[in-house]
Amino acid sequence: MIAWLEDDSPFPDTALALAEGSDAPGLLAAGGGLHPARLRAAYRRGIFPWFGEGQPVLWWSTAPRMVLPVGQFKVSRSLRKTLRRFARTPGCELKIDQAFDRVLACCAGTPRAGQSGTWIVPDMQAAYRAWHRLGAVHSFETWVDGVLVGGLYGVNIGRMFFGESMFSHQTDASKIALAALVGFCRDNGIDVIDCQQQTEHLASLGAEPWPRARFEHHLATVVDLPEPDDWSYDLSSWSSPEPSA
Repeated sequence: MIAWLEDDSPFPDTALALAEGSDAPGLLAAGGGLHPARLRAAYRRGIFPWFGEGQPVLWWSTAPRMVLPVGQFKVSRSLRKTLRRFARTPGCELKIDQAFDRVLACCAGTPRAGQSGTWIVPDMQAAYRAWHRLGAVHSFETWVDGVLVGGLYGVNIGRMFFGESMFSHQTDASKIALAALVGFCRDNGIDVIDCQQQTEHLASLGAEPWPRARFEHHLATVVDLPEPDDWSYDLSSWSSPEPSA
């Protein structure tokens, strides 16, 4: 039985999350609000919300946890060519936080694999927009000739980035945004990007599953470090992601 939370209830010990093999592995608790202070308290412990329309807020702590160590980001030869071509083509730009609401809306319109609808329900969108205005949630955006063609958004706490969702309206547009995020993280001492869910696509890019203890130990060492103070994009970061395949 999972815990039911009120707005001011402390989160349960993450070890109490439902185990692999259950109907909802990783489910920890339900209820409570989605205001920024609540979200920050959750993310600092590796807990995140994920629920559907008409459901209460559901809080998750998945184990093992899929993460992308930025030093392991796999850039195929074809993607490397794409990144080089993008960098030298007039009208191709990478931006951070220039169209956050649009990125969020596009991600909400992109169902996760195996799902027919969005998990980024209106309440979630409102919560992350409010948190973005406080400077904790950021979008990495791929632009071509003034048109937003791909991107991603996620949460920054200390020296940790928690990836939430991405979208692509052109081939490789979301991968370009991810490469930009990896370069930014390397430039700013962020060694690990949380990916939450295990997928073959993430594994192909260098992500790997970490046991709960390893993931939470890493969180404890980085969430109180100073956060990056410059969220502009520098093209010199393109030199960071090197091909490994």
